[in-house]
Amino acid sequence: MNWDWDKLSEQKRRQGSPIPEPGRLGEDLADRLSDIKKRLPGGPKIIAAAIALLWLASGIYIVEPDEAGVVQRFGAYAYSTGPGPHYHLPFPMETVKTPKVSQVRRVEVGFRSTTRDGLTNQYRAVPEESLMLTGDENIVDVQFIVQYQVSNPVDYLFKVDRPDETVKSAAEAAMREVIGDAKIDTVLTAGKVKVQDDTKTLLQNMLARYDCGVDVVAVQLQDVHPPKEVVDAFKDVASAREDKIRLVNEADAYYNDIIPKARGRSAAVLNEAGAYREQVIRRAKGGADRFTALRTEFDKAPAVTRQRLFIEGMETLLANPELEKLIMSDEAARQAVPYLPLEAVRPAPRPQDTPAAKPKGGAQ
Repeated sequence: MNWDWDKLSEQKRRQGSPIPEPGRLGEDLADRLSDIKKRLPGGPKIIAAAIALLWLASGIYIVEPDEAGVVQRFGAYAYSTGPGPHYHLPFPMETVKTPKVSQVRRVEVGFRSTTRDGLTNQYRAVPEESLMLTGDENIVDVQFIVQYQVSNPVDYLFKVDRPDETVKSAAEAAMREVIGDAKIDTVLTAGKVKVQDDTKTLLQNMLARYDCGVDVVAVQLQDVHPPKEVVDAFKDVASAREDKIRLVNEADAYYNDIIPKARGRSAAVLNEAGAYREQVIRRAKGGADRFTALRTEFDKAPAVTRQRLFIEGMETLLANPELEKLIMSDEAARQAVPYLPLEAVRPAPRPQDTPAAKPKGGAQ
């Protein structure tokens, strides 16, 4: 596109603001600088001094409370500074970097999240990072977060290239090693805390060998589940495992209920048997002692002892209210016919011998 500078200049002149031609811009700038030199005595020196002051003032820097100052001299590490205002030699002799050392950084492994207005609103799975092999040759999908802080800013800046990516790669390697030594049941259920602790310890050791200059704050499992293709099968296995645990708990409860009762019943029977044993032994011993005493008295006075035993026996017999008693004189007793009530001592007939127990169509 060709510009007609004569027409434009004429138009701007009419409007009161002339446009310089492109070829005359350099000439106009040189003329203005020459005018400044003429009007201002010592103009070049003042300009040079101002530029020098600005260059020297560029070495002033401030380190925030959550930062650490790392000064480089011709690209190499020179010294470190703490929070507050400081000064370093101007560029290109010295430069300064101020990494944040108190900020808790995080890396996501197995997934990516997007944040809007301070809120995490979307997750995207990364299967090539999250799918891992367990010790019992099962595949599990592990998504986790690593939180860390800069502990040595010099190592963090100069010992490792791209330290944040190094932390992410080392975290993935550490998690794969821990998952590879565990079983899938442990990873999916009660072993998650142990997996986190073991991964944190292993990751810290790896980063210490690399001189990354970071401290691992925490390793947090976000989501651990089997691959989508076998989720239903794992749910069935989990249900069966829960049923097994429930049945085992019920059996243990029944065991804890019945065993103490059986032990108590056994102890009661043993105590009753022991008491009965002592009772029989003491009764037999007392009867033997009584018989021995009677035998001694009988040897001393047989007639008197016999008469005393007869009286004591009759006293016991007549004192029993359940027995029917009939008192007869000697003359009546001599005339009475002895009678033994056999019906009273005959055994009762069995149920099958009664007429009611016979079948209706049986022989008569």
